[in-house]
Amino acid sequence: MNDVLIKQITRSDLDLSAEIIRASFSTVARDFRFTKENAPTHTSFITTEKLHDHFESGWLMFGYYDDNQHIGYVSLSNEGDNVFELHNLAILPEYRHHGYGKQLVDFCKAKVKELGGKKITISIIEEHTVLRNWYERNGFTHIGTKVFAHLPFTAGYMEWKV
Repeated sequence: MNDVLIKQITRSDLDLSAEIIRASFSTVARDFRFTKENAPTHTSFITTEKLHDHFESGWLMFGYYDDNQHIGYVSLSNEGDNVFELHNLAILPEYRHHGYGKQLVDFCKAKVKELGGKKITISIIEEHTVLRNWYERNGFTHIGTKVFAHLPFTAGYMEWKV
């Protein structure tokens, strides 16, 4: 069995973390035909600077390491009132379908419980039914949608309660 480790990201990990996020979300951008012109804020175009801003604002960032190779990423932001938002769950495409994403979600659930949180929220592309179904299998409940004029998709919202 491989040596798997989930550990907190440091400032020096941000460049590689941004690369992992972009590579992971690029498959979504391709499938939904997102470009920097029609979806400039999509996660597939995230910059190291944006991650740095999140890091400085106190987001909890975690890397997934398989045999010391950084292959995944997830972050949590404290939204107040014991609610945390899960962001940028990413596993490099070549490492998918091995349960690593589920391990990161389970890790986040445990971390939120440890921090006294009562709920995790997430926003997804509503039309991405495979992802929505995956989150539902992992205990999340769909709670609504919202259309934004500047986005080429419907934002879907889900939550998991402790």
